[in-house]
Amino acid sequence: MQHEEDGSVVVIGASAGGVQALRQIAGALPADFRSAVVVVLHLWAEARSLLPHLLSQCGPLPAKHPDDMSTLEPGVIYVAPPNRHVILRNHSVQVYNGPRENRHRPSIDVLFRSAALAYGKRAIGVLLTGADDDGASGLKRISDAGGITIVQDPSEAAFPMMPLSALESFNPDFKLRLAEIGPTLAKLTTEAARQGREEMGNKNPGPSPEEVMPEGSVEKLGSPSAFTCPDCGGTLWELLDGELLHFRCRVGHNFSTEAMAEADRDVVEHALWGAVRTLKESADLCRRIARNTATLHDKFMQRAAEREHNASVLRGLLVSGVFRGAAGSAGNGNDEFRTTSESLADAEK
Repeated sequence: MQHEEDGSVVVIGASAGGVQALRQIAGALPADFRSAVVVVLHLWAEARSLLPHLLSQCGPLPAKHPDDMSTLEPGVIYVAPPNRHVILRNHSVQVYNGPRENRHRPSIDVLFRSAALAYGKRAIGVLLTGADDDGASGLKRISDAGGITIVQDPSEAAFPMMPLSALESFNPDFKLRLAEIGPTLAKLTTEAARQGREEMGNKNPGPSPEEVMPEGSVEKLGSPSAFTCPDCGGTLWELLDGELLHFRCRVGHNFSTEAMAEADRDVVEHALWGAVRTLKESADLCRRIARNTATLHDKFMQRAAEREHNASVLRGLLVSGVFRGAAGSAGNGNDEFRTTSESLADAEK
């Protein structure tokens, strides 16, 4: 089967709770599915992804990690490798080690933006369960380019924040339960194959990584903020994509508001753990001085006790999670990755 037979592409983004959702969709796609499917699932950078194997077991379509610049074939599910972005060009996929977006690599927004640029109204974007807001901006790009957008019904999502973020940003074409997504995709891609043949002669090579993840042009797109990039320490610019505020540095690290808030919580927590370490080191120094200076013994032992007490109080607050807050604990990226990895491990059994 030649890739020119169908000019559309389906891109799917999922995060926490996404393994089971993706398996259900894969199991509902028919053997004669008319489009390539490209999937981003958030994972630890060091994780070994079992998702291609799991999706291949669920239905008739084969799933695999793409090689760099491999041709997209209809009826194949391509899963982004851990710690790599995937960028769509016209009928091919580029595996790219670019800067993280929304604290993720691969990032759903990167995939969706590239689909909007390369495929326009031939792109079909699907956003599933997740505990952050990666994908909302990219799905809106697909909508703005004339493509079709689908979000999982938040009422049945294991983690509803990701589809809710999209629904709060714009009006997607479909809000569907998982059981409805596979059959809807089959219908949409069949219609795309029947109606979109005039566009299939398009030889545009599609966007480059620099177009999908622009560097150095932030000054033209927004205004400098008072904040620094949590990943590289560079200046952050505030950029508006419609009503969606996000932050981007000169290198290309990009943060949605939720990702920025989560990164800020991590910076605060890191600084406070550093304060605990500093207080303990100061207490040790005071005790050393006290042991070696008889005239100052009592003074420095008292000072050491104060340092130890302050370190203990601060450590207790950190361990309790009070500085992250309830929302931060619920949406923590590590919890999200752990949930996804546990789902992969459970599915393999």
